[in-house]
Amino acid sequence: MKRIQHEEITKASPTQLWKVYQDVSNWKTWDHEIEESFLKGEFKVGSKGMLKPKGGPKTWFRLMEVKDKELFSDLTNLPLCKLEFRHELIPTNSGTKFVHTVTFSGPLSFLFSRVIGNKIREELPGAMKNLAKLAEAA
Repeated sequence: MKRIQHEEITKASPTQLWKVYQDVSNWKTWDHEIEESFLKGEFKVGSKGMLKPKGGPKTWFRLMEVKDKELFSDLTNLPLCKLEFRHELIPTNSGTKFVHTVTFSGPLSFLFSRVIGNKIREELPGAMKNLAKLAEAA
């Protein structure tokens, strides 16, 4: 299993961040590595969505865990690899600490963590800073 993690602190409240997370079709406004994304149905456990990264194929994901204004995780099944994105919100006295964790598991996790993991590791801090700015302005 391979893991990538980054955290940021923002003045935005968990409610403000949560609104941005729930707007799946606009994830590309803060994560510039996404060309297109959408969610079928409500932002709840079991809902399926699609994400197309820049230069990559469309992939389907499923919301695996959703705790309102606290955390959500989504899972994508790749060939012999599971890719999980986990987003946690931790209230602070002046805003919110938020943590994004990306986990590759399965027989080909070593391969996918190299092929797409390096790009995720590079882009994650910038995407999270963009997310914070967007949430603070809301």
